Amino acid sequence: MKQLIITALAALCIVAGAQAQTNDMDNQAPTLTQTWDKTFSLSEKVRHEKVTFKTQYGFTLAADLYIPKGLENENHSASPVNHTSLPAIAVCGPFGAVKEQCSGLYAMTMAERGFIAIAFDPSFTGESTGEPRRTASPDINTEDFMAAVDYLSMREDVDANRIGIIGICGWGGIALNAAAIDPRIKATAVMTMYDMSRVNGNGYFDADDNEEARSAARRTLAAERTKAARTGHTTAGGGVVDPLPADAPQFVKDYYDYYKTPRGYHERSGNSNDGWHTFGCQAFANTRFLYYINEIRSAVLIVHGAEAHSRYFGEDAYRYMLTGKSEGYDAVRLPNPVPENKELLLIPGASHCDLYDGGKDKVIPWEKLESFFLQNMK
Repeated sequence: MKQLIITALAALCIVAGAQAQTNDMDNQAPTLTQTWDKTFSLSEKVRHEKVTFKTQYGFTLAADLYIPKGLENENHSASPVNHTSLPAIAVCGPFGAVKEQCSGLYAMTMAERGFIAIAFDPSFTGESTGEPRRTASPDINTEDFMAAVDYLSMREDVDANRIGIIGICGWGGIALNAAAIDPRIKATAVMTMYDMSRVNGNGYFDADDNEEARSAARRTLAAERTKAARTGHTTAGGGVVDPLPADAPQFVKDYYDYYKTPRGYHERSGNSNDGWHTFGCQAFANTRFLYYINEIRSAVLIVHGAEAHSRYFGEDAYRYMLTGKSEGYDAVRLPNPVPENKELLLIPGASHCDLYDGGKDKVIPWEKLESFFLQNMK
């Protein structure tokens, strides 16, 4: 059982045991795919196009843009009919996934509800640039969100004073970090969040929050870096476990049900395939990047499944954001100066992955998301 949990962690940038050689993607820049290759159908209520934008680190991020039909000029996406500027939302996540999966579903659905929305691939991932592939970084990925805000704020059809973000799974924590840094973000929705810095440094439920465990992990990462330096190749840490063992924990089964079936499988998704390379998330293990979320003045909605294994990340982040102290946070800081626009919403009966696409019971609270953004991006 413990080995299965370790394998699950590998899909989320925790070091695993067995590894396989990466493919040639390590040395190739991704290109934009123009055919519809999402895990969901295109809504008749929106118009879709592929766009790109730059980050301050020089990476080019690929995104899917969704615009409500009837509120745009079909001949020029940046010149809306009647010069109407719309509120906008940037979406990313889960950690290791691509925009063709649930982030695209979120962006498209919010566009159906009157927002201009983009779902983007982060640096090193999917169709975005960055080498080596399947790498993550606390600062670069936070910049990815802010670069998405840059892009949206420059569009003539977007009201630059009404921009929000949605972060899913590991990108929920990154979204909170971006909101704590960038006051242009007027509202942030965090769905089924992970704090990737906490889970990489402490393990699930802080079970490895001790010097001995971290020291062993550091030695493993150091050995992997030496091997990569000598061979010129990184090794993959493994995506979602496949085949699925009968005694797998329920959350591992949930990941399999999304990433390894037609429900959510995508060929460019690290979680669907070979995962991150073994030290691709090394910086997260020595980082705690949510310690200033108690100073977020803009609106934040944290949504979690009541039955999700990851629920504690959202609850602890919410408490710390309000009070400046919580389990999992060594720092003790002052209470939030604007607590009245912060909210935690637990979805009864929902698991972690149910908030990826709604699950069989369609539990994503779309009406709540719409009203949250409209009320807080006035």
